[in-house]
Amino acid sequence: MFAEQILNGLTLGSTYALIALGYTMVYGILELINFAHSEIYMTGAFIGLVMVTAYKFPFPLALIIAMAGSCLLGVTIEKVAYKPLRKATRIAPLISAIGVSIFLQNAALILAGPQVRAFPVNFKSASIKLGQSMQMSSLQLLILLISIILMAGLHFLIHKTKLGQAMRATAQDKEAAQLMGIKIDRVISFTFAIGSALGGAAGVLVGVYFNSVDPMMGFFPGLKGFVAAVLGGIGNIPGAMLGGLILGIVEVLGAVYMSRYKDAIAFAMLIIILLVKPTGLLGRKLQEKV
Repeated sequence: MFAEQILNGLTLGSTYALIALGYTMVYGILELINFAHSEIYMTGAFIGLVMVTAYKFPFPLALIIAMAGSCLLGVTIEKVAYKPLRKATRIAPLISAIGVSIFLQNAALILAGPQVRAFPVNFKSASIKLGQSMQMSSLQLLILLISIILMAGLHFLIHKTKLGQAMRATAQDKEAAQLMGIKIDRVISFTFAIGSALGGAAGVLVGVYFNSVDPMMGFFPGLKGFVAAVLGGIGNIPGAMLGGLILGIVEVLGAVYMSRYKDAIAFAMLIIILLVKPTGLLGRKLQEKV
């Protein structure tokens, strides 16, 4: 049914939105595309899997630990791979990001093996009726609720706290923010921490939703998260949320009506957006300072 497919799209799109937020936050601060973000997403899924299977932790605690682990990994990557190249040419940190991505993929292959692992859900799944002919699983509801809570929390952090004000000031003008007493290194590290935690949460939610975790799982979701960020307007946080939801809906509908071209839809959307509105749906064209 069409309405149920829209619901499926919103569920998938909410995870794309969480991934896209990591891309867009880092770009907004550093104008850097963190291509290692897809492997942070994968790492979060594996941490959550280990917590649930090996240590028998309840799902909420496993999710929090996965977010914390992803947060630590993101900050470490920023300190080791990006900070030393902050004053280098733009291509240098981009190459470093690709290198970190490949390194993390191969590290996961060595440690976990190439096989796909099931992500057991340690809570009962039930169907929830929405009207007379529409149903929603409790797992879908859980994923949507967690995604909404995380996105709402990020919105509150950025717009209602001093740290969020420092992040917005740094994104607007790093030199001026530093002259006003803002410690931009700390702000940048915190931005990586928050973006990575959201990516790790998305990895856990996708692992549970599809009951599948493997070392290469971050490749396509990472690319689609990047497409969602560009679709909404790279560097624009509400745009990343909107782009993720739109992409999820379009992909699910494409899987129903054009299943052979499901993965191509996201990249077709990217090409169209870049041709029609290069700044994205909510992005604004910025004037270069001379």
